[in-house]
Amino acid sequence: MSTRDFLVELGTEELPPKALKNLSNAFAQGIEQGLKDAGLTMGAIEQFAAPRRLAVRIAELPEQQADQEEVLYGPPANIAFDADGKPTKAALGFAARAGADASELKTAPDSDKKNAGKLMLERTIKGKNTTELLAAIVQNSLDKLPIPKRMRWGSSRIEFVRPVQWLVMLFGNEVVDAEVLGLKAGNTSRGHRFHAPGEIVIEHPSEYQDKLRAAYVMASFSERGTLIKEQVTAEGKKLGGEAVISDDLLDEVTALNEWPVALAGSFDEDFLRVPPEALVSSMKEHQKYFHVMKDGKLLPNFITIANIESKDPQQVISGNEKVIRPRLSDAAFFWDTDRKNPLASRFPKLENVVWVNGLGSTADKTRRISVLASKIAEHIGADVALVQRAAHLCKNDLVSNMVTEFTDLQGLAGKYYAEHDGEPADVAAAMVEQYMPAFAGDALPATQTGTLIALADRLDSLVGLFGTGQLPTGSKDPFALRRASLGVLRLLVEKQINIDLGDLIDWALANEWATELRADTKATLTEYMLDRFSAWYQDENIPTGVFQSVRALGVTNALDINRRVQAVFTFGKLEAAQALAAANKRVSNILAKNGGENVEAKVNAELLQQAEEKALAEQVAAKKAVVEPLLANGDYSAALTELAGLREVVDAFFDNVMVIADDEAVKNNRLALLKQLSGLFMAIADISVI
Repeated sequence: MSTRDFLVELGTEELPPKALKNLSNAFAQGIEQGLKDAGLTMGAIEQFAAPRRLAVRIAELPEQQADQEEVLYGPPANIAFDADGKPTKAALGFAARAGADASELKTAPDSDKKNAGKLMLERTIKGKNTTELLAAIVQNSLDKLPIPKRMRWGSSRIEFVRPVQWLVMLFGNEVVDAEVLGLKAGNTSRGHRFHAPGEIVIEHPSEYQDKLRAAYVMASFSERGTLIKEQVTAEGKKLGGEAVISDDLLDEVTALNEWPVALAGSFDEDFLRVPPEALVSSMKEHQKYFHVMKDGKLLPNFITIANIESKDPQQVISGNEKVIRPRLSDAAFFWDTDRKNPLASRFPKLENVVWVNGLGSTADKTRRISVLASKIAEHIGADVALVQRAAHLCKNDLVSNMVTEFTDLQGLAGKYYAEHDGEPADVAAAMVEQYMPAFAGDALPATQTGTLIALADRLDSLVGLFGTGQLPTGSKDPFALRRASLGVLRLLVEKQINIDLGDLIDWALANEWATELRADTKATLTEYMLDRFSAWYQDENIPTGVFQSVRALGVTNALDINRRVQAVFTFGKLEAAQALAAANKRVSNILAKNGGENVEAKVNAELLQQAEEKALAEQVAAKKAVVEPLLANGDYSAALTELAGLREVVDAFFDNVMVIADDEAVKNNRLALLKQLSGLFMAIADISVI
């Protein structure tokens, strides 16, 4: 079948830069899926995205769908024709619904077991021309784009993320007869808004990139991103340093420019007295500049990406230097003003900052953090005085001028102000560390003080919000409670804090709250947090059954849970693991059917009759003596490795001993032996569920 290349380009007003990459991906994927659903094959798919356009080019698209053979089945043949062989109403109705003549009907053969004896109609459905399908496929893809809020413009009822301006749809050198978003498809695109604002005629999809490039538009998002990275890196080297290129800023700048040109500028070195994070925030967030580092220090330079190829680049650079100067001056002013008063003096202002409606002010939250963190510190032998001081200061920078203007500096600003005030190093560090981990895989606090503030802060949030019924639902988690829960678990496990979750929640509940918390808060929150372990272990490729084997015991100490899970996971790799898991399942079933909860795990040696049960009793007693000290020390891996040695005697027991003996005393004794065996494993995990 003949094929052609297909091109679609939607021209718009400037698209949201932070969303452009996702919009482009979704547009291409939607068209690809639409073509597949239509039964069309295709060659390479290329996607293009620039500030004013979304485009997709697809190679080797068939000119029409393949014909399809279809078989329809109707009523049984024995009621479809009368005695004279004429079609009955049943046959005529089936033929009419299928759009066929009764003479075309056949009877399904006996070889078709499912439909044998039924009327059947075999027909060929001719494939549609591809050009007939493209408009709906493109429209459907646009309708499904991830756009949180669509807009209208003028008097039009059409909605899209930005007003649409032109539409190119070419199938080979033929313009597709289609209308999408109120635009009639053509072969006319547009060049750079300033360098080449006129129309560009695209004769064939293969010309697309070259013709746009000639009009100062680099249509490929990835090509522009690569070029920007190369240019910025080169400019950084010219300045004697290294340009810092974050993926998010690179993507945003790529989405802002059609014809990128990197230019380096500078600012007054006096601004370097301001914390570098504040300067970087000014440059990155407000101006989309890349900053330059040398030997770990910020250089008084920036790199901007211009969307024009200026004949006088110095004018562009000077303009950017004039723009950034007031921004940096603001940062310097806030820095100087904030340091005139100690960080501690800002606490009273927190009384007027509502944390969450119904849960008091940020000052109230800070006091609760102090009480809870102090309780944890006492329990693990940490410095209570440092923890209390850090708790008192931890939210004070939220009402500083610096954080009011540069919200991403919360914590960092507090750290700098605490250092300026001469606070202990651990207290200053805790100002930043209270927010760690901020995301999956993020680093944990380095100091014990920071760890306890981070832990208490998250627990306070979880207890307060769960206590007032503000739980995450589906994809909605406005208070980031899933992240907070994982943060608590990571802090407890990775910082080796051996305190039960139940105790921690009780301590948080015992704090002073502005409203009465729900009675089921502890139970609901504990269950929710333990559920987060499932996602954790999935990320570590630990089978679900491993965690469930520990969860079945009702353990709520996060550190202890992790030790057990890791031990069971390691045990599962042993040769004896599967056999012992199966044996434990068998034991569990036997005990369940014979009142296992009432069976006393006490074996009478005189009632042991067969060699295999005597050997098992001997081994169980011996292993118990070895394993108990290991369990006391939480060395579950060593304990399970030791128990793996029971495989042979367990197998021999089940191969040769009838547990449910006729003699009631013998039967109960054997049940007691199995209860002892089960107890050894159940002290670690219920391995029968692995």
